[in-house]
Amino acid sequence: MFQETTHGIRIRATPQFEAEQSDLEGGVFVFSYTIDIFNESNQTIQLISRKWVITDANGKTEEVQGPGVVGEQPVLEPGQNHSYTSFCPLATPIGSMHGTYQMVTREGASFDAVIPTFTLAFPNALN
Repeated sequence: MFQETTHGIRIRATPQFEAEQSDLEGGVFVFSYTIDIFNESNQTIQLISRKWVITDANGKTEEVQGPGVVGEQPVLEPGQNHSYTSFCPLATPIGSMHGTYQMVTREGASFDAVIPTFTLAFPNALN
């Protein structure tokens, strides 16, 4: 488990290798990741957009940006949380992801909440 807190917004990432969706001989390694966003601040916030940086073991980096997460722009009152699961295919058995969520408060202030760097790894690839 990987987590980071920015302005009272705690983001936890839990990655997992998806063997059924992967094609090892074809060089496709599919990982899922579950993101939990906890509003531990005293302000209502909304997740507006995301920016991901995905790096594989060959050093190839891809940036992905877009509105919301999995088609949603969740609003979180103080004490609320939001969870979702998404997927990332890689051409290598090891990689990493990190990024930011662009948040806005009810008062209109915006900030980037840091998504912690987390490792995507085929089982036993790091042993």
